[in-house]
Amino acid sequence: RQESDYQLFDAEPDAKDEKTVSTKELMVDRVPAQEWMQIYDEVWRQVRDWFYVENMHGYDWKALREQYRPLVRHVAHRSDLNYVLGEMVSELSVGHTYIQGGDFEVPERPKVALPGARFELDEDSNRYRIVKIFAGQNEEERYRSPLTEVGVEAKVGDYLLAIDGVELEGSDNPYRLLQHKTHSVTLTLNDEPAMEGARRVSYAPITSESSLLYLNWVDHNRRKVNEATDGRVGYIHLPDMGARGISEFIKYYYPQLRKEGLVIDVRSNGGGNVSQWIIERLDSKLLGTGFNRMREDPSTYPYTVFHGHMVCLLDETSASDGDIFPYRFRQAGLGPLIGKRSWGGVVGISGRGPLIDGGILYVPQSSTNAPDGSWIIEGYGVDPDIVVENDPASVIAGRDPQLERGIEEVLKAMQAKPMKLPSRPADPVKTK
Repeated sequence: RQESDYQLFDAEPDAKDEKTVSTKELMVDRVPAQEWMQIYDEVWRQVRDWFYVENMHGYDWKALREQYRPLVRHVAHRSDLNYVLGEMVSELSVGHTYIQGGDFEVPERPKVALPGARFELDEDSNRYRIVKIFAGQNEEERYRSPLTEVGVEAKVGDYLLAIDGVELEGSDNPYRLLQHKTHSVTLTLNDEPAMEGARRVSYAPITSESSLLYLNWVDHNRRKVNEATDGRVGYIHLPDMGARGISEFIKYYYPQLRKEGLVIDVRSNGGGNVSQWIIERLDSKLLGTGFNRMREDPSTYPYTVFHGHMVCLLDETSASDGDIFPYRFRQAGLGPLIGKRSWGGVVGISGRGPLIDGGILYVPQSSTNAPDGSWIIEGYGVDPDIVVENDPASVIAGRDPQLERGIEEVLKAMQAKPMKLPSRPADPVKTK
């Protein structure tokens, strides 16, 4: 197999005259119900052979196979099979046992040419207005905000009069006119709710605004921490413990190295496997300082060490390696944990290859343990040192009690034990 093609080679040294095997119009007669029974048995075997502890958490795995196997005869769709498989593996009471995919069609969702903005109906004019444009960070494609790009003359307060030449009134839905568009979109905008004097602007759309919503939330938190501490405390949110988490950490940790305090936020962290890398950097200690003639503030040794107080925010959505991070954060003595008990799933997973119809099973294969070898976190989570709930009334009012308590605690620690870098000492005199 060469990518999606198949070729036939003679089984001889240095054979070069390969023949392409055509798969055009190749068809297979199959009985889905027979595949479903094979998939059921295969899932059972993979879990039996690869589960991270041999005792299967004390459950009789053979008995569970027989308990759920009769249900497969009543499966009428591949999603039904996933349900049965999920019920069987969930008996093991472990967090990371996932059943995904399989041979069934999922309708393609229509793409919508999103502008990275919010519209609101002005009832007096029966026209929509732009009430928010997400700032974005256009240097990163993930955070590109279409209406803020160079040459797009759109601003908050503009009336949206037409989309691609189709007039838009209050009785219509602007997103209906943005459906099924993937290329440039033209908006007719004006300071007044009238076509006379309107201007036409074009933008390159995005199909999801989730990253812009995330960035908006993070920037709001960072401004809140900055304003509440007169710029003395920094804020970093880690969305996961993978490539994106590393990117966000690098982007915001190093520019804030000289802050006196840091709020590290792992709420809604989706997990991954790089928490130890981040803990290693946060746990680095100041071993020395240095000065030169051209600047009064000191350099540090190590050069990229943070010298200050830290707190960590966690909640019920801090998951997997997002569980492990706050546990190790406290273990390393980096600061208190604030929020709610985390999710509690830390047995690492790996796939053992696809099932016969392309479905996937992830088997928990590696545990997380304490230095003495004892089992930790799995099935329970990590308790905070300071329990704070983001109750619905506070959230609806625009508050974040967990973040507010984090600011309070880091300021308290800074006052009790200042950790500022030293001022430049007097020049040494060596004539005596």
